[in-house]
Amino acid sequence: MNLDIDEINKELKDKSPSEIISWAISLAKNAVITTNFRPYEVAILNAVTKVDNNIKVIWCDTGYNTVQTYKHAEEIIQKLNLNIQLYSPKQTVAHRNIVLGVPSIDDARHAFFTEQVKLEPLARAMKEHQPDVWFTNLRKGQTAFRNSIDIVSVSKDGILKVSPFYHWSDEQLDAYLEEKNLPNEFTYFDPTKVESNRECGLHI
Repeated sequence: MNLDIDEINKELKDKSPSEIISWAISLAKNAVITTNFRPYEVAILNAVTKVDNNIKVIWCDTGYNTVQTYKHAEEIIQKLNLNIQLYSPKQTVAHRNIVLGVPSIDDARHAFFTEQVKLEPLARAMKEHQPDVWFTNLRKGQTAFRNSIDIVSVSKDGILKVSPFYHWSDEQLDAYLEEKNLPNEFTYFDPTKVESNRECGLHI
């Protein structure tokens, strides 16, 4: 796609998430959405599937999610009838716990851990599905890097990344979930990030 990203973001700034999603779907030949079922993920999953109810939903499950997150994921998958494409690391958690464990973010091995449990599964998913549009729930204020992008950006692989709720606050999302009668779950942990304001490298 040969698009003027800056101009597009100006045009989309005051559009609703559903309008942004419809615009992106109209351009796409093969759209996907990624999720990890963290808090507020259900908002974008609901909004996107209302426009395209068969869109491929890529879930890269690290294997380290909380019990609450797994239960939440199952509830959402059933409630929204998601077309889940599940990707997991090639090494099991049990095996990794013996040979590596979960290195702290200050440990030099943490980068290898992140590559193994998150980056490689996503790269494998993207290679298999070859999307041209990628829906994410990135929002302004989450990390320094995410503050530097916008509703629409382009990934390092040239995929059009669309974040329909980019300018939304937690309070706005709370109201959206209440209006749509959608569940949320805050008991969530990402071993590759640990701290909420860190990037794991997935979106850079």
